[in-house]
Amino acid sequence: MAQVVITINRREYAISCENGEELHIMKLGRLLDDRAKSLTSALGQINENQLLAMVGLLIADELTELKKAAPTPAATPAITDTPTQDLAALDAELAENIESLTKTIKSVASKMKSV
Repeated sequence: MAQVVITINRREYAISCENGEELHIMKLGRLLDDRAKSLTSALGQINENQLLAMVGLLIADELTELKKAAPTPAATPAITDTPTQDLAALDAELAENIESLTKTIKSVASKMKSV
């Protein structure tokens, strides 16, 4: 069993994982840290538990929206001959998702400021 240390909002967490999964866990940790940074930049420092709960809610919301928008197998586009085209399409999709998450974060932040 391997172990990696991830940092979220300047706090370190030791995470156990399967051997060979270390890089994947570190990438996921960076994703969480990026979301936490977005929230703290919008709201200022907030309670750690509340921050992690909000990050989890944002990611759960994104996952729910992605599942709703998931194409049926018949509508799934074929892989192109060039990986570069596939990557460009993925980059565009990720940019749209980031923009959507940014709007959601700003909405949550404005609601929290009014509470």
